Amino acid sequence: MSEFLVLTVVADDKPGIVEQLSATIAEHQGNWLESRMAQLAGKFAGILRVSIPPEQKNALISALSALDSRGLLVRVESPATEEVLQSNHRVSISVVGNDRPGIVREVSQALAKVGVNVLNLSTRCVPAEMSAVPLFRSEILASVPDQLDDSDVSDALEALSDDLMVEIEPS
Repeated sequence: MSEFLVLTVVADDKPGIVEQLSATIAEHQGNWLESRMAQLAGKFAGILRVSIPPEQKNALISALSALDSRGLLVRVESPATEEVLQSNHRVSISVVGNDRPGIVREVSQALAKVGVNVLNLSTRCVPAEMSAVPLFRSEILASVPDQLDDSDVSDALEALSDDLMVEIEPS
C-alpha cells in the first residue's frame, strides 16, 4: 500500500530543476502523480503529489531535504484527508477589470463571504487593447455550495466594482 506526499518546490529558475526532483523521487520508487509548476519573476515554483512505498518514505524525505544544498527548497507535507463535498458543484469563473492594488484580496474575500472555495487560481495583468491601461484577468476554478446560484456568485463579484466583468460556466 502506497503513502502519499505533497511537495512544494521553490528555486531560482534554471534548466534541470524538474529532472533533479523527478530523479530523486524515482530513485526511491516514488510515483509522480500530479503537479502544477511555473516560472515567475526568475523563480521556479511548484506543487506536486507523489505516491511512495511506506518503507521508502523517510529516505525520500531525507533526499528531498538534501536538494537544498543545490538551491532547490522542497517542503514535504502529508495530504489532508479527502473530503467529498456532495453538496457543492464546480464552476469556472473569469474575472476581468481595471487593475488596482488589493483586487485579488477583494475577489477572494467576496468569494469566501458567500461560501465559495477557490480550488485553482490564475491571475495576470495585461494592457487593454485600445488604451494600454492595465487590466486584471483571473481564471478561477471554484467549488460552490449547491444552495447558491451562480448568479449569486456573479452578483457578489460584480458588486466590488462597476468595471468588473464576470463570467461563470459549469466545470
